[in-house]
Amino acid sequence: MNEKIIIVDFGSPSIQLICRKIRELNVYCEIVPYNRFPENDPFIKGVVFSDSPYAVHEQTDLSGIQKKYPVLFLGPSWGELSCHDSVQTPEGLKTVEDFLSFCGCSRLWTPAAFIAFTVNELKKTLRNDKVILALSGGVDSTVTALLLHKAIGAQLICLFVDHGLLRKNEFSSVLLAYKEMGLNIKGIDAREQFYTALAGVTDPEQKRKIIGKGFIDVFEREANQLKDIQWLGQGTIYPDVIESLSITGMVIKSHHNVGGLPEKMNLKLIEPLRLLFKDEVRRVGYELGIPKQLVARHPFPGPGLGIRLLGDITPEKVHILQEADEIFISLLRAWDLYDQVWQAAAILLPIRSVGVSGDKRTYEYTVVLRAVHSIDAMTAQWAHLPHDFLAKVADEIMHNVDGVNRVVYDISSKPPATIEWE
Repeated sequence: MNEKIIIVDFGSPSIQLICRKIRELNVYCEIVPYNRFPENDPFIKGVVFSDSPYAVHEQTDLSGIQKKYPVLFLGPSWGELSCHDSVQTPEGLKTVEDFLSFCGCSRLWTPAAFIAFTVNELKKTLRNDKVILALSGGVDSTVTALLLHKAIGAQLICLFVDHGLLRKNEFSSVLLAYKEMGLNIKGIDAREQFYTALAGVTDPEQKRKIIGKGFIDVFEREANQLKDIQWLGQGTIYPDVIESLSITGMVIKSHHNVGGLPEKMNLKLIEPLRLLFKDEVRRVGYELGIPKQLVARHPFPGPGLGIRLLGDITPEKVHILQEADEIFISLLRAWDLYDQVWQAAAILLPIRSVGVSGDKRTYEYTVVLRAVHSIDAMTAQWAHLPHDFLAKVADEIMHNVDGVNRVVYDISSKPPATIEWE
C-alpha cells in the first residue's frame, strides 16, 4: 500500500466502523494503539482520532503528529452523538470524504488492487518455498488459498480434513470445487479417529478441545510426510489481529486458525488476509472468481456439527442433524432467504419428547432452527423468518428425518445468548 490513513486507538468501540467507512471510500486505513504510533512510516497521509474522551487530552503526547500529518478529530466536537452514530450520517460521511480529499488520497484501495499488491508481495516473500494450508471450506481459507495459488502455484499444498462433523455431502462437494479451481489439494477421511475420541463426551469445552487436538494430530501427521515445507498459511483476518492486542499491548484474545500447531513443526507463518475485514475478504473472493457458494457461505465453526449436536456425539446423531440441516439450508435458498441472514443452522437437542406418527406413539429428538442477522458476529439479532417458511421447514424435517418429531425456532439475540449453542 503506497498510502494509508492511520486511526489512533484510545479504546473506542467505534474504531472498526470508522476504519471500514474509510476503506469503503477506497483508501487503505489501519488501526494502531495510541502508544504504538508508527512515527517513520512514509505512506501515512493523515491521522484520525477516535471518539475516546482521552483523544484531545492525550494527542499532544504523540510527538509531531499535528505538524507532520493532517489530523481529523471525531470526538467531543461532534456534540452528543457518538462517532459510531455520526460517521454513518450523510454529514459524517462527507466530513470523512473531505478529509481524505484534503490528504490527497488517490482512492485506489480496491479488491483488484489488493490482489495485485498481495500476490506480488507473496512472490517476493515465498520465492521457491513450499506452503502448507489447512482448508475448511470457509471463505477466509478459500481466499487465502487462491491468493497463494496465484503467487506460487503447485508449491502450495492444501489439506481438507473430514472429521465426520461436516454438513451433508460437504466433504465431497467442497473437495471437488477446490480441485476445479486448480488447487493442489488432498482430502483426508478422519471420521473414525474423531468419533472414537469423542465417544461418550458431553461437555462442550471438552468436545472443542478433542476436536482441536484431532486436527493438530492429523495435520502434523500429514505435514511430516511432506518434504521441504517452510511455511504455514493461515486465513487470519484483520479483526483477529485487532482482538489479539489491546492498546497496552496485552493479549485480549488469541486466534489460532489451525488450533495451535506444535512448535516442533518449526514453520514460518504467512497470512495474506491479515489486513482485511470479513466483508472485504468476500469482495476479494468475488474478484478472484471463486464460486458464490463458497464466497457467500454462512460462517461454519471449526468444530462443525460437534457444537450443534448437544450431548454425546454418535454417527447416528450426526446423520440426523445433517439431514435436518440440509432441509433447512436448502429451503432458505429455495425461498431466496439464504443471503438475507448472516448465519443459519439446525441444532439437535439431547432430549426426547412424545409424538404421534400415524396411529403410533413416538419418543424422538427435538431440532432447533437458528437464524440471525449480524455484521461481525460480536452481536446478533434473531431473524424474523416468515411463519409459512418456518412451517414448511418443520413439516419437511418431521416427515423426512427419522428420529425427529418436534421442531422449534430460537428467538434469542446475542447478547445474552450466543449464535452457536455450544
